[in-house]
Amino acid sequence: MTLDIRRAEFWKLDAVDTELRRVYDICSGCRRCLPLCPSFKVLFDRLDVDAVDGDVEKLPAKDVKEVVDLCYQCKLCYNHCPYTPPHRWQVDFPRLMLRSRSAEARHKGVTLQDRFLGNTELVGRLGSLAAPVSNWASSFPPHRALMQAVVGIHKDRQLPAFHRETFSAWFDRRKPAVSKPRARMALFATCSVEFNDPAAGRAAVAVLERNGVEVSLPAQRCCGMPYLDGGAVKEAKGLITDNAKSLAEAVRQGCPIVVPGPTCSYMLKQEYPWLDGSEDANLVAGSTRDLFEYLAGLHAAGTLDTRFPNPPRKIAYQLPCHLKAQNMGTKSADVLRLTGAEVETIEKCSAVDGTWGMKKEYFQLSMKLAEPLFNGVREAGADRVATDCPLAALRIKQGTGVEARHPIRILAEAYGIEDA
Repeated sequence: MTLDIRRAEFWKLDAVDTELRRVYDICSGCRRCLPLCPSFKVLFDRLDVDAVDGDVEKLPAKDVKEVVDLCYQCKLCYNHCPYTPPHRWQVDFPRLMLRSRSAEARHKGVTLQDRFLGNTELVGRLGSLAAPVSNWASSFPPHRALMQAVVGIHKDRQLPAFHRETFSAWFDRRKPAVSKPRARMALFATCSVEFNDPAAGRAAVAVLERNGVEVSLPAQRCCGMPYLDGGAVKEAKGLITDNAKSLAEAVRQGCPIVVPGPTCSYMLKQEYPWLDGSEDANLVAGSTRDLFEYLAGLHAAGTLDTRFPNPPRKIAYQLPCHLKAQNMGTKSADVLRLTGAEVETIEKCSAVDGTWGMKKEYFQLSMKLAEPLFNGVREAGADRVATDCPLAALRIKQGTGVEARHPIRILAEAYGIEDA
């Protein structure tokens, strides 16, 4: 096993192939992850043909690669696997998939598709500057056909809307509402909140300030996960270095890092120490909390305001995979229940997971994989649908026609906060 990104062997294609086949052989003997994603189904189907007959050494190279390509980094197999470190077999399937993509990208170059999808900062800035024209273009069929042809985003994939005023612009012009704070924290807003859903950011600030928490917004960039999805490690590490330095300074000033996006909080907690390894990165990782993880902590300490004049009746809450992967329970659902609402948790994957479900190669498959989620939302018959994941929210809207909001907006509504 070579998952140390600082070792030369990490990048050697022959060493990657050897490790892939070693892990595939272990997975074939277990098959516990078969229901999780198409990577495992395809792996076992390819191993079971007569020509291969379970011998991973006979597995054609194209089949080895197909398993990698179908992995959309939901991370769930890691928690299911009985052989993860410190087990002597040391299986880390998600990072092995990332290693394979990264090594291939270093040798062959990062594709235009992955460069475009990875550069959320540039796309977000341009989209916000051009809004509402950019939003019209996202639904204009000839433009979508051109995007599919040039950068490989499926023409039918609903895209997030851009807002002219970004979250950070709003934050900079506002007046803080807490004069004598009981606590202080630093918000890592995420690209989605910054460019596509500033209302979720405003709701987060309002809810936190209602509970006596002073909110700061350190200098920050994209978390790096979109680049990492495409194997663009150099670009991802550039973002990570900048974030680690800025966020670590906030931690040293006594502020935990609070994140309203599951993928970004997972990235800061789990991948920053692996990819960067610096003192700053490790400090940030140990001090990062998901937004509702933080709110649940306030409730446990007896400092969360539980007076809700406008409680919802029933909420269907989709638990994102990247929160499940953090082994933190269902904190969003737990806090929403404090409002008096009935909360039904739907533990079904949206099969977007970053950039994978946007690609023309996988869009139709990803929609098929999300059908159990769609059915769960339809059957719940709830007044509100919630998910912490912005891409899952888009997928739910596309698959069911029902708007799914970040749970912080529903919590703000329950408090009676107008801008929710």
